[in-house]
Amino acid sequence: MSSQVEDFPSRVLFSRCTPGWECLRNIMLLLSFFQDSNLSVHTDNPDLTPCFQNTVLAWIPSIYLWSALPFYLLYLKHNKRGYIVLSVLSRFKTLFGVLLWCVSWADLFYSFHELLQNRTPPPVYFVTPLIVGITMLLATLLIQYERLRGVQSSGVLIIFWFLSVLCAVGPFRSKIMTTAGHVNERFRFTTFYIYFALIIMELILSCFKEKPPFFSPVSTDSNPCPELTSGFLSRLTFWWFTSMAILGYKRPIEDKDLWSLNEDDTSKAIVQQLTKEWDKEKAKCKEAQPLKEDVTYVKKSNNVLNHVGDGPEEAEVLIRDKKHNRKPSFLKALLRTFGAYFLIGSFFKLIQDLLAFVNPQLLSALIGFIKNKDAPAWWGFLIAALMFICAVLQTLMLHQHFQYSFVTGMRLRTGITGVIYRKSLVITNSAKRSSTVGEIVNLMSVDAQRFMDLVAFLNMLWSAPLQIFLALYFLWQTLGPSVLAGVAVMVLLIPFNAAIAMKTRAFQVEQMRYKDSRIKLMNEILGGIKVLKLYAWEPSFSEKVLEIRKNELRVLKKSAYLNSLSSFAWISAPFLVALTTFAVYVSVDEKNILDAEKAFVSLSLFNILKFPLSMLPQVISYIVQTSVSLKRIQQFLSHDELDPNSVETKVIAPGKDMSISLNYANKKTPILYFINLLVPTGALVAVVGHVGCGKSSLMSALLGEMEKLEGEVAVKGSVAYVPQQAWIQNATLKDNILFGQAPNEQKYQNVLEACALKTDLEVLPGGDQTEIGEKGINLSGGQRQRVSLARAVYSNSDIYLLDDPLSAVDSHVARHIFDKVIGPDGVLKGKTRILVTHGISFLPQVDHIVVLGDGKISEMGSYQDLLKQNKAFAEFLRNYALDEDIREDEPTGECPNKMSTKRRVCEKKPAESPLPRRNPNEKLIQAETAETGTVKLTVFWQYMKAVGPVICFVICFLYCCQNAAAIGANVWLSDWTNEPVINGTQHNTAMRIGVYAALGLLQGLIVLITSFTLAMGGIKAARSLHAALLENKFHTPQSFYDTTPTGRIINRFSKDIYVIDEVIPPSILMFLGTFFTSLSTMIVIIASTPLFAVVIVPLAIVYFFVQRFYVATSRQLKRLESVSRSPIYSHFSETVSGTSVIRAYGRVKSFIDISDQKIDENQKSHYPGIVSNRWLGIRVEFVGNCIVLFAALFAVIGKNSLNPGLVGLSVSYALQVTLSLNFMVRATSELETNIVAVERIKEYSETETEAPWAIEGKSPPQDWPSKGEVEFVNYSARYRKGLDLVLKGLNLQVHGGEKIGIVGRTGAGKSSMTLCLFRILEAAKGEIKIDGVKIAEIGLHDLRSRLTIIPQDPVLFSGTLRMNLDPFNKYSDEEIWKALELSHLKTFVSSQPSMLEYECSEGGENLSVGQRQLVCLARALLRKTRILILDEATAAIDLETDGLIQMTIRTQFEDCTVLTIAHRLNTIMDYTRVLVLDNGTVAEFDTPANLIASKGIFYSMAKDAGLA
Repeated sequence: MSSQVEDFPSRVLFSRCTPGWECLRNIMLLLSFFQDSNLSVHTDNPDLTPCFQNTVLAWIPSIYLWSALPFYLLYLKHNKRGYIVLSVLSRFKTLFGVLLWCVSWADLFYSFHELLQNRTPPPVYFVTPLIVGITMLLATLLIQYERLRGVQSSGVLIIFWFLSVLCAVGPFRSKIMTTAGHVNERFRFTTFYIYFALIIMELILSCFKEKPPFFSPVSTDSNPCPELTSGFLSRLTFWWFTSMAILGYKRPIEDKDLWSLNEDDTSKAIVQQLTKEWDKEKAKCKEAQPLKEDVTYVKKSNNVLNHVGDGPEEAEVLIRDKKHNRKPSFLKALLRTFGAYFLIGSFFKLIQDLLAFVNPQLLSALIGFIKNKDAPAWWGFLIAALMFICAVLQTLMLHQHFQYSFVTGMRLRTGITGVIYRKSLVITNSAKRSSTVGEIVNLMSVDAQRFMDLVAFLNMLWSAPLQIFLALYFLWQTLGPSVLAGVAVMVLLIPFNAAIAMKTRAFQVEQMRYKDSRIKLMNEILGGIKVLKLYAWEPSFSEKVLEIRKNELRVLKKSAYLNSLSSFAWISAPFLVALTTFAVYVSVDEKNILDAEKAFVSLSLFNILKFPLSMLPQVISYIVQTSVSLKRIQQFLSHDELDPNSVETKVIAPGKDMSISLNYANKKTPILYFINLLVPTGALVAVVGHVGCGKSSLMSALLGEMEKLEGEVAVKGSVAYVPQQAWIQNATLKDNILFGQAPNEQKYQNVLEACALKTDLEVLPGGDQTEIGEKGINLSGGQRQRVSLARAVYSNSDIYLLDDPLSAVDSHVARHIFDKVIGPDGVLKGKTRILVTHGISFLPQVDHIVVLGDGKISEMGSYQDLLKQNKAFAEFLRNYALDEDIREDEPTGECPNKMSTKRRVCEKKPAESPLPRRNPNEKLIQAETAETGTVKLTVFWQYMKAVGPVICFVICFLYCCQNAAAIGANVWLSDWTNEPVINGTQHNTAMRIGVYAALGLLQGLIVLITSFTLAMGGIKAARSLHAALLENKFHTPQSFYDTTPTGRIINRFSKDIYVIDEVIPPSILMFLGTFFTSLSTMIVIIASTPLFAVVIVPLAIVYFFVQRFYVATSRQLKRLESVSRSPIYSHFSETVSGTSVIRAYGRVKSFIDISDQKIDENQKSHYPGIVSNRWLGIRVEFVGNCIVLFAALFAVIGKNSLNPGLVGLSVSYALQVTLSLNFMVRATSELETNIVAVERIKEYSETETEAPWAIEGKSPPQDWPSKGEVEFVNYSARYRKGLDLVLKGLNLQVHGGEKIGIVGRTGAGKSSMTLCLFRILEAAKGEIKIDGVKIAEIGLHDLRSRLTIIPQDPVLFSGTLRMNLDPFNKYSDEEIWKALELSHLKTFVSSQPSMLEYECSEGGENLSVGQRQLVCLARALLRKTRILILDEATAAIDLETDGLIQMTIRTQFEDCTVLTIAHRLNTIMDYTRVLVLDNGTVAEFDTPANLIASKGIFYSMAKDAGLA
């Protein structure tokens, strides 16, 4: 063999060689030890030497299998899935395995046979068959062992058989070629052919999967995830996902199509594991935290036992104290739970990183091959094949890594969410107070999400430095120290990008501020839209919104400039790096020649460098954010928990005994102390006392919600609890009452009856199946309290803790509930009841009364006893009893009492909110506009129109220029590398560098201009779309607002406008960028190797289909994911606010299950979303890899006509294309998902509008209406199309200056009549004339600004008081002060430091209801028109304010026409005339005196009110 190495002819061949070649040459040198180089390298018909074939090639599979064995056995030991029945497949596999073993050993015995015949075969003929035979036996045994462990498809063996086949192909070929000569080896040839056939059979068989194992845990899933049962190859390529991709393409995916989660991904499994680790961690910290006494105790004992001096102990105490501070680390628990799984992903990432550097080396080999005209063709084919294999392997590894990372992220989110939820159910009240519900929900949504985002990129922390190091190493090999120049440029760009990022963040914060204020204002506008219409104030508010919007867009523009700068840096960076490196390299020494190999290899290495350099800073900022989140979560999880044993629940002495001494958390002074209380079974005990004396605390103590200092509490039996603030779940009314109990219709009806809920059910749109909104939004306060009570009654517990359930309901209802439920004859008689109450009238009927004062029991006994004692309680009774009697006797119709008025406001609520829900289809408005399927092209066209067609054209043109410049630069480079070398130097390098730089910088410049233009276009579109939407919404008739929930409209203004502002422009940028990059790659490859055009069509078809399948499926999965996400958080915030109730009823477990189920529902759509990206990535990158393969292949085929520069150009372009192909699909998907926002905004910008605000040439005279006459002529109106008429044929005439009272029962059409005057409702037929002018013929604002109304519910907007009175700044300060004085607000306003600039909060919350009403009066006084309409406030106002308003109106508006809708008849008894409406028609119209005399409707109403 040595001789062969001596005359190694390749030395000559490889004279001008560079690293890529160097590498290949070294491999070949190594091979040449085993073989003859003339035989194997430098021939057109290569072959391997027998020696090499029989050693290295034969041993490779065996080495692989034996090295993988220990790890694999370990894995199998831990994963048992039940065993698989012996199938035909398995039998054949085993049979072939045994045969292979036989064949191998037949060779061995043949060698022995030869030995006996005195032909000594070389030792290799003994060693190899022995090794191969044992390995085959091992493989056969593995097949069976896997079957027993339930492995359906074995990756280890598939790879083994694949390697065996691969290593046998070479010998197979050479055996066929040499058959002619060597007949003496006939036996070995035969065995080899048999062996070859058998391993091919094994490889094919191992690709099929076995049946599912027996005795595996029975899966009850209706729709299990196919991943579990899929084969090795299917998992490697994510083939098992294809069925869903096809389904999603055929029709939009729905919930029922989603696969159920794998066992390891479910909340149950994950949270259990995480909790276990976290508990271990806490326990460890407890052990490491001895108390101070222990320390001293240790010290003493040490002295006694060891007789040691003082020194060491002191040290020990100090050490102990240091340890004392260690807090349990949540991070450790997370690492222990999820670390191992994540590391598998990291291992794949490592392999992928190393593979990434193989292709540049192969590229250099390829260019070397093209240069060397004598090289045999098969080298080229080999290189092309290696490139392809390497790229495919890289793809597979990368996506396995991503899969592991993303699944880890998903599990992290599940785990953290679950742990936080469980914790929130057991933390003490003081801990709960330290963080608001919103903050806790944020822990769950934002912080858990951060972990999820970080994990996807966490591996970059070690991978990025590794990649940078390797890239620099190879670059140094190629170009020497000149690389440092390029690296310097990269390093300089990092702070530049960082500065841009910082500034962008600042802009983002500012923009968020504007956005929030705009949404807040919109919210108010939509809430008070009716008032704006009545006052004709829309223009003023429209201006305010547009002003905010202008500022918002100004900031957007700034950040768009910054973004285009950063994208300029991003695109130009690799180019600048290459330029500086090449320039320095060529300039340093004129012997340095830039040839194709150096140039293009370094270019591809620079491209690899680009990614880690951009990712590192991002990952670091992610880590910083996540560490903050980790701290917050850890702090929450370390809060104190309630002591489950603070209340003794074992059976105790007869009856029920409680002796309590408690301390309320963290306040050092106890809230309750020295309480001794014994409640016999079945007693009704009332707890009374002034506000804040500890009544509710006593309830909490009985529930074990307080921190106990000393004494004990014992409660015998199950508990039902009715809190002071009713806690209502977002579920149907029936579910709220059943609360997880088994339904029992009879019992349920009795409960409804007792709790006075029957009547309410008739009002609610869906009876007891009505969905109750969050926090019971569509129930009044009283209804909520009654539902809460009904829940307690239905639970049929032994002990009832009722915390003031009667205060929120009307007095007659309270009486009903006491009699029917709580009292001695109620449903609960015989149960133990503890009732906290303020209602004195109930006290005579209770068994015991406990009077609390300042946390102590001041007196205790029955009602009679306490009266006799004549202490504090008797005093308390005397004060209150008087009020109580008065209140009882009053007619509930018009109750001047503050309490009841407040209550009636509550009770009024339900009548309004369900209105829009009456029609069951109404709820589906959202669902109908929710988009499914592909987006119509018209939507893109609409967006292009908004941007401006010219700008669109310019943008596309600029993109073409940019890519032309980029291609130009690279073509120039390839031309430069082909420049002939004269005397070891290249000429005109300066000119070459100059042109290259010019072209590259031109490209950068165009990028800058393009992104500027695109940003400007985007902002222009955003401005015009928002303006159109706003304009339309101010012109929309009131009926639209009555039927559309405000949230839906706000959503258009917030979410959809945000998408148009900030999401669509970058997605367009990304789409166009990737599209043109892919296009230019194709152009370059086709230009250099025209043959490539043939392949493009099939590849494009594959790509197109994959892309369509993916986009359709992933879009729908995203939608499902976002829909299923919010229930997690709303359920959580609901739970947090109702923990005490959940604990009292012992429903903690089932609430945890509900939460887990909601999280799993969400992950069910999230998991396929992750996999769909992997599926897409592998398919698309495969197309990219094919492009690489064909670019290389055609370069090899056309070797003679090509120069190395062109080959370098086309292959280095092909190597980059994979990424842009992948991102192009993502960008398309993003764009299609988001462009829908344009559609949704368009839809709301084109709803029908009301009449114009002003009509040219039809405006009434300036002083109109001068007399104030109003005339209805045969007037009818309805609320909206398809509804009945509310006013039917009204005929009446009101003379100027008359005072008219309008009365009638509810629904008679009183308010409708006033709305008709303002044309909020348009006439169905007939007309209204004011001073002889038909109001239907003039502009709306002309009409509305000449009438004045004081509406029923006073609406104020956030802003200054002055703005609320006079938004158009029409009046002087004196006039405003005068109006305030007349409306009795002057004293209040002048007492405020900011006077007229006093800030009203949203909805005027910081003024009392009475003051708000007076502000409305001041508005009316300022406008002072001839006609005043007064919609009298029902209950919101106390009698005093009411009197003031009536007084002012009588004095200030005595010469005006006043129309008053009266609810209290006493205010209109002195009016000129009274109009009585009944069912939309005029029933009576005359002076009050005449109407009473005629004993009609008015008379009966007056009689009810005690006025007749």
